[in-house]
Amino acid sequence: MRKNHMMGVVLFGLVTMVALTLLYGIDLGRDLVQVNQNLSSETKFPVCSVQTEKQQMALSFDTVWGEGNIQEILAVLKRNGVKATFFVSGEWVEQYPDRVKEISEAGHELGNYGQSYADMRQLSDGECQEELMSVHNQVEKLTGYEMSLFRPPLGEYDNHVIENAERCGYRTVQGNVDSLDWKDYGVDSIIQTVLNHHDLGKGSIVIFRSSAMYTAEALEEIIAELQSRGFDLVPVSRLFDSK
Repeated sequence: MRKNHMMGVVLFGLVTMVALTLLYGIDLGRDLVQVNQNLSSETKFPVCSVQTEKQQMALSFDTVWGEGNIQEILAVLKRNGVKATFFVSGEWVEQYPDRVKEISEAGHELGNYGQSYADMRQLSDGECQEELMSVHNQVEKLTGYEMSLFRPPLGEYDNHVIENAERCGYRTVQGNVDSLDWKDYGVDSIIQTVLNHHDLGKGSIVIFRSSAMYTAEALEEIIAELQSRGFDLVPVSRLFDSK
């Protein structure tokens, strides 16, 4: 009886071990599948700033609506020896080809803002790529310059948008300091928003709009103060070179 009892205990133990192994093996497999799914669906983000030890930052301008103060902005940049990045839409390029040439000839960088200011999250792969390449080809034909930086219209993006930009040879860029100049609160508001921003520092990308009412006037003081703090103001792509 004792022998049979011992055999029963051993058998029960073996069955229990097999059951637990199968149970946890299945759970482990599920965990591994879940991890792989998470890795494959990792959320992508645009570059908002660049980690660098150099005392550099970039000024960028969304150039989409009207001629705005583009000539005044170019004059301020020239007076202060600053090169910046202008993100242009295809519709703006079509309306103001001479201004596009003027920006390029002044030594500034041109970036892609999409053809039609569309929310590209809602577009197919083909439509996304057409939005990008239409502007790309227009700018290259006008200036000979091949753009490589893309800023999503409306500030809206997802993996779909960023991956299609990558397929077209573009790096997606936003910024970490928004001047909020579009609110038209006045010159001092823009100056204080930029200079007192908690993220302002090495590798920052500052966002302005060339059509905003007070941007050109505020720019003079912002540049002077940033330069007095020892910052070298460069086009966005230069930040990547200085990492």
